[in-house]
Amino acid sequence: MERLDLKSFHETTRGAKKIVVVDLGFLGDTIHLLPALWEIKANYPGAELQVLTSPVGREVLQMAACVDRAWSFPLGPPSPGWWEHWDVLRAMRRERFDVAFNFSGSDRTVFVTKIIGARHAMAYRGARQHFWQPWLIRNWLAKQPLPSPVYEGRRKMLSLCGLTLGPVRFDLTVPEAERQWAREHIPAGAVHVSLNASFALKEWPLANNVQLLRYLLAEGFDRKLVVSAAPNPREQARLEQLRREITDARLILINERLSVARLAAMLERCALHVGPDSGVIHLASALNVSTVAIFRRYSDMADFLPVGPKHTYFDAPCPCMNSKNPPCAAAGEATCLGGISAELVSKEIRRRLGIADVIASK
Repeated sequence: MERLDLKSFHETTRGAKKIVVVDLGFLGDTIHLLPALWEIKANYPGAELQVLTSPVGREVLQMAACVDRAWSFPLGPPSPGWWEHWDVLRAMRRERFDVAFNFSGSDRTVFVTKIIGARHAMAYRGARQHFWQPWLIRNWLAKQPLPSPVYEGRRKMLSLCGLTLGPVRFDLTVPEAERQWAREHIPAGAVHVSLNASFALKEWPLANNVQLLRYLLAEGFDRKLVVSAAPNPREQARLEQLRREITDARLILINERLSVARLAAMLERCALHVGPDSGVIHLASALNVSTVAIFRRYSDMADFLPVGPKHTYFDAPCPCMNSKNPPCAAAGEATCLGGISAELVSKEIRRRLGIADVIASK
């Protein structure tokens, strides 16, 4: 790998025939990667663009026309060592990439980028710095303030490497077969509600969700409510409890394992997505679906909030956000999020849908 002047990185590498991006993010991270991938494709129009990502990230990128090939690097929990999955890394090394981009600078992705062996590579210097990093990747962008959300920060990194930026693009193409499934199962204009996130303390308490649905299903609400959950035991238990609490023909419960493409097709049918801080919020935003999000407040929250007038969020201060042993962990429920009232969220949903607030009128 050669050391280059980063300002002239694009000018020096513009003749590249094969480019790889190493980014082992999950659903939300991969959504935030998309605008940068479109910029790379636009600035290297003659190059083949490949991405090394997580299995769920690969599902996302299979809907992105700017990506020629997405490789899957299986991740935990527990996460495998960076030296595992040699079969994937050897196969990628045989591709003989001209350029590699690494936006995180994490230890795992730095080692993987080195093994892949592109002629030119750049990486962003993240939170962790080690003396050996320049031996593995020669061209580093210094850590610096970056614009929010995350996708704008990644586009900024590319501009610092000499790439010319265009308008932000996500441009996911949902397969027609999944759209047909959605037409058969999801009424147009429905409201999608996510009960779950990647771990329990990011989730709105189930009691709040139940109360929200009761408020929404009061008189005058003519939309279907679609609630989905993954097939793992924890999420299914929450969905089953919801089923016992509410019986209404306007409530549709989806308990199957949804591929990212099927989830995207379902969201496209909906007028609004409501849910906690999870990758589904970012997928909905990328599909231009309005969102109402519920977050625990944290220092870099702005990096992960959907932006624009179609998106609303409610957040709660969390005194134990950075605690290794938060008191809420034993109960599996975030006390701080319980303070965001279902009535407040219901009013916002009705306002966004243009439906009268029956709670206020009583």
